[in-house]
Amino acid sequence: MKSHPALSVVAPAGDWIRSGRKTLEIRRWSPDLVPLHDLVIVQNQIRLSGDGVTDDPDGEAVAIVDVESVEEWKENEINEACATYWESGWKAWRLTNLRPLHLDGKYPARLRIYPIDLPER
Repeated sequence: MKSHPALSVVAPAGDWIRSGRKTLEIRRWSPDLVPLHDLVIVQNQIRLSGDGVTDDPDGEAVAIVDVESVEEWKENEINEACATYWESGWKAWRLTNLRPLHLDGKYPARLRIYPIDLPER
């Protein structure tokens, strides 16, 4: 097993990242370290929030990416984010070096960036 940083996203965003369709992840916050390498994208079915549900044990590890940069999200980047609308004040995480995953088993989804163990590839 090898430990990686992980980020959870609500379905179908993980599938869009895994397919290469979604190249920007939109968040209100930035990671502590950029560039961020070997970030595991964990897709889950439950929207996590600090107000209530903070984890989901039934996530799926769908991709490993690098976060090349984080910048203010621009209105002309809606398609790259697979978003239905734009709102100012959000951060755009540029996802690069996509490595799709197709793993058996469940992987926990949690808030923010958290450690996760994956089998050696």
